[in-house]
Amino acid sequence: MISDTLVMLRRNLLRIVHTPQLLVFSTIQPVLFVLLFRYVFGGSIKLPGVNYVDYLLPGIMVQTTMFAGGQTAIGLAEDSKSGLLDRFRSLPMARSAVLFGRTMSDSVRGLFVALLMIAVGIVVGFRFHNGLLPAVGGIAVAVLFGFAIAWFFAFMGLSLRDPETAQVASFLPIFPLVFASSVFVRTDSLPSWLAAFARNQPISKIANAVRVLMQGHPRMARLGISESAGVLFLQSVAWMAVIVAVFAPLAVRKYRRG
Repeated sequence: MISDTLVMLRRNLLRIVHTPQLLVFSTIQPVLFVLLFRYVFGGSIKLPGVNYVDYLLPGIMVQTTMFAGGQTAIGLAEDSKSGLLDRFRSLPMARSAVLFGRTMSDSVRGLFVALLMIAVGIVVGFRFHNGLLPAVGGIAVAVLFGFAIAWFFAFMGLSLRDPETAQVASFLPIFPLVFASSVFVRTDSLPSWLAAFARNQPISKIANAVRVLMQGHPRMARLGISESAGVLFLQSVAWMAVIVAVFAPLAVRKYRRG
């Protein structure tokens, strides 16, 4: 299974290399989000003692990894419609390797985009305030979340099989979870009925974990993030474990049945 997964990982990475426009356009969107929110909305969003771009960038990193998961759904739907998955099923290889290779390659692409976003963020004023190792931990949390959520979208792509339908359907869970969260604004600025949901849903927990790791708990405590880095990290790992535990078996089972 490991060797087959590595073969599929290499296949998907080579596909990205051979279609550079895919990588270019997948990086343009998060960079535009950083620039637009930094210069269009950043002037009207005031945070006590914290530069808005320091709050914004970790959230957009988490948003970007979730958007990348939507590409997993579209890619698997395309492979299913073209008959490529049927050809893979006919080969003497581990059934789960196709899906592991796909989700891992999308995680590698997510890591590249995250590093590019940090570079752009530094140009427009973003800074780390909690040391190098916690910052690396924050990047790892965002990328691991991309790997976990890719299993949900893998199941979606295998179930829908049509790329256009998968593209539209992938936005249905993305938009409410991203915009009703702490990605762009503090959750206590939302209406009370919405704030309760926004505080406790996985996107907010993971975005806050990345923030606290990158910026330090004392700075983030000013913004109402009371949990420590350790608590937020454990909550994030718990959410990711639940997502993988539920949707990885479902996706593999769906792939085996065709």
